Amino acid sequence: MAAKTDATVAYTDGACKGNPGAGGWGAHLIFSDGHTQDVYGGDTETTNNRMELMGAIQALQHSPRELKIEIWTDSSYVKNGITEWIANWKKRGWKTASKKPVANQDLWQQLDGLRQARDVDWHWVKGHAGHPGNEKADELANLGVTSSSKQIPASIDADNAKKKVPIKASNALTLADDDWLKNDPLGLNMMDDEWDEPLLEAITVNVAVDDVNVACLSTKQSAIEPNDAKSNTIEQNSVKTNNNQHDVTTLMSTDTMTQDATTTHSLTANSSAPTDIPKFDGDTSRANPHFRPLLPKPIHRHEANRQLIMDTETTGLDALKGDRIIEVGIVEMIGRKFTGEKLHVYINPQRGMDEVVIRIHGISEAFLADKPTFDQIAQPLYDFMDGAEIIAHNASFDMSFLSMEFSKIGLTDFAQRVQVTDSLAMAKQQYPGQKNTLDALVRRLDVGKQDRTFHGALLDSEILAEVYLTMTGGQVALAIEEDSQTDSGHATHTTFANLASSLLESKQDNTANHSWFATLAEEYPEIQVKMSQWSN
Repeated sequence: MAAKTDATVAYTDGACKGNPGAGGWGAHLIFSDGHTQDVYGGDTETTNNRMELMGAIQALQHSPRELKIEIWTDSSYVKNGITEWIANWKKRGWKTASKKPVANQDLWQQLDGLRQARDVDWHWVKGHAGHPGNEKADELANLGVTSSSKQIPASIDADNAKKKVPIKASNALTLADDDWLKNDPLGLNMMDDEWDEPLLEAITVNVAVDDVNVACLSTKQSAIEPNDAKSNTIEQNSVKTNNNQHDVTTLMSTDTMTQDATTTHSLTANSSAPTDIPKFDGDTSRANPHFRPLLPKPIHRHEANRQLIMDTETTGLDALKGDRIIEVGIVEMIGRKFTGEKLHVYINPQRGMDEVVIRIHGISEAFLADKPTFDQIAQPLYDFMDGAEIIAHNASFDMSFLSMEFSKIGLTDFAQRVQVTDSLAMAKQQYPGQKNTLDALVRRLDVGKQDRTFHGALLDSEILAEVYLTMTGGQVALAIEEDSQTDSGHATHTTFANLASSLLESKQDNTANHSWFATLAEEYPEIQVKMSQWSN
């Protein structure tokens, strides 16, 4: 965080609650004379990617133009976009590799214009890893979320730049003091292996998804170009939370089953969200009646290659001792591509919880008191999962709870109706002797960089989707600049198997190979014998 005599150093960040939803941006500037300035702002309806871009834009606008500037961002979307993708976007008339309009084109053009006459160095910094500059920018971005004013000064002169002039915001969020990767009061990290070796440092996805936004969708820190807001699935849906908030998706449609506004918990199909009910703010630490469950109709039921990445939150660790499910989160993929269908529901367990458990997931008994019981959401949940491949981390844990809950209401065949894939078992095979919790894999694979102060079911399922796709060959739903093009014009991934097959089938290589052996056969008769056997 030291000043540089010949440059301005800026740390920028963006945050979004609900994505789309209320968002904020922040920038911490360190000027060449050692003075600092904090600026922040926000918008009532925006996305995480837009706020990340705004942070960089404001850093440029609030720094002396005659000096070089270093911009540090934890968004690979911003860093890769401005240093790699933007040149091709402009060549194509602001179109992606798949010929779709570039998302957030207005802000990309503004950022591009500001940097044209400047000497700018762009840097990526790992988010939520304790870097003081990034932590400060994150704090400012969260202040921006709650800021009542969206208007900020468009520029600042060099004299004012030497002073620390923060732009005020109200109702600042309480920031988490603990690293969520280190906070494990229940010892859940022991569940995957018996005291595995310390987790590896990240190699480098910023899904992964700073970026599920399943969308905010982080991907490997490489040149992965998002087609549009939907293709960044796990980056633009991530929510930067405080200690009293929980990541949720609140979007609804007429195809979504919603919880009735009354206390009877009745669920009615094909009803849209009432327009007069306030939007859910993500706070699960208190009584909060505004959450509406996402219980979509199973429109893709029994389709081939349908995968549901699933996670649950529970009142404790043992389904056989009376613990119950309190949250289910599911992300749907077909053919390894996200369909956009997500299921998310909180459930009243009709029993209490220990404080140590509440500190893990941040879901209070007061919040769950007016939520539906499992029997009220069981049928739509069962129908949505029926026939699919279920992917879960330590799947036996989630499946034991689900089987127990379904059996209580007579749906005793649930386990036989689904195929189960345990991503923990896969990770143990790929990384034997190492720590293979979801948190450890997030760092090792550098995916899923959302704020996980609490372990929410939907957020964890979104992050697990990134981890699973990375472990099994990468995210094929995103457009990649280096991808080959199919006859239909869609980007595809050229697999190693296909390349190897082409190499083996090369007539030129086969001829050269035989010629080489023929020269050896003159001195080694046994090779001549072998070659005669080849032709047979």
